[in-house]
Amino acid sequence: MSDTPFGFSNPDDDPDRKKDEGSGSGGGSPFGFGLPGGGGDNPFGAQGFDPAQFGQMLSQFGQMLAGMGSAMGTGGAGPVNYEIASKLARQQIGSVTPVSAGTADAVRDASRLAELWLDAATTLPAGATKTVAWTPVEWLENTLDTWKRLCDPIAEQVNGMMLQGLPEEARAMAGPMMGMFSQMGGVAFGSQLGQALGQLSKEVMTSTDIGLPLGPAGTAALLPAAIEEFGEGLEQPAQEILVFIAAREAAHQRLYSHVPWLRQRLLAIVEEYARGIRMDMSSIEDLAQGLDPSALSDPSKIEEILKQGAFEPQTTPEQLAALERLETMLALVEGWVETVVIDALGDRLPGVAALSETLRRRRATGGPAEQTFATLVGLELRPRKLREAAALWRRLTTDAGADARDKVWEHPDLLPDSSDLDNPAAFVDRVIGGGTSAFEDPIAQLRETMERERAEKDQDGGDDTADREPDDDSGKNS
Repeated sequence: MSDTPFGFSNPDDDPDRKKDEGSGSGGGSPFGFGLPGGGGDNPFGAQGFDPAQFGQMLSQFGQMLAGMGSAMGTGGAGPVNYEIASKLARQQIGSVTPVSAGTADAVRDASRLAELWLDAATTLPAGATKTVAWTPVEWLENTLDTWKRLCDPIAEQVNGMMLQGLPEEARAMAGPMMGMFSQMGGVAFGSQLGQALGQLSKEVMTSTDIGLPLGPAGTAALLPAAIEEFGEGLEQPAQEILVFIAAREAAHQRLYSHVPWLRQRLLAIVEEYARGIRMDMSSIEDLAQGLDPSALSDPSKIEEILKQGAFEPQTTPEQLAALERLETMLALVEGWVETVVIDALGDRLPGVAALSETLRRRRATGGPAEQTFATLVGLELRPRKLREAAALWRRLTTDAGADARDKVWEHPDLLPDSSDLDNPAAFVDRVIGGGTSAFEDPIAQLRETMERERAEKDQDGGDDTADREPDDDSGKNS
């Protein structure tokens, strides 16, 4: 899987690009694009906009897109071609063995046991109404709708930036072909997403393994093949590993089912990131150089072409702020799950602490969560933040109890922020100190504040009246 988001790459890290820029050669391009200021091959270059040359470029571009035919399919209308994404993912998955009835029964039994033990470790009730065992293909099919919600805002912004990069006269001249530009972007994103999902589907162990609720609401899903591979070499009983993974899935389901704002908040942060994307149009020219139109009929060839980097977004302060919020929120989710699962299983399964540490290291060495978010938005989940989030929830549980810990999720404003992860003691003091009422009942605290302000206003009004009375009396006496 690419380490950069959807073919994103850093122009400063591309030696070939530096070499081309140093030579000043525009190169041959089926789009008719050369490097900025490169002269004859660039319709937008130093000589100004050339309508005749741009018309030739559009003709070549149309011929190239005509070869995409079957590769486009019916999924080419939106910002991401999900038909290509699905096809590429299935190709990478290959053949799969259906989950046996015995394995499915074992998954359900492990989940029931995990739910029973979790009841004593958290005040949040069970969130899953059913438990299923998925193959990688079933994971792909059941999570694609959520991936659309995550990817569409980013793809729409990138595609829009591509079109905005054209001169105004060029945009007017292109007219009906603007849809083709959008289709090209849809293929680019679909190809990258398909490769990412194909690899993820064989690595994830549950529907929430990357921290987000990707599957249908109320459905706890485990992938037995990945769990078995995870357990190889751990020297832990396979049944205990299955119960441990089932408990993590059940804990995620409890959190996302009974904290109604959480899912939407995470998706909103991704949308905030998308709105901050800014493009460097020279990357499009780099992609166009030497492109063979016949390759566009083969999705796998498209993916190979895109490895060189289709887009180069420039990081903005807005993006950095959104990424920090997303990282913090996911760290809080994972830290809470780890704390609850250890409390629920620690006395029953001796290997739980070691398994939790193994998962942490899995993230640190490039597990599915880190790879997915690096591909999606350029975000790498830092194990340090996950470790600190778990330490915060642990300290809060010890000092204030599970009830106070779980009530923090009642409102987003009550959650710890990034600075609290670095100083958990101060956050715990706020919960168990003078600010306890805020965590017990935020609405009651708001009402109390409004009543206090009203009382102060009434008191000020009374003081004004008292000040006026002597003046009135003196007037009457005179």
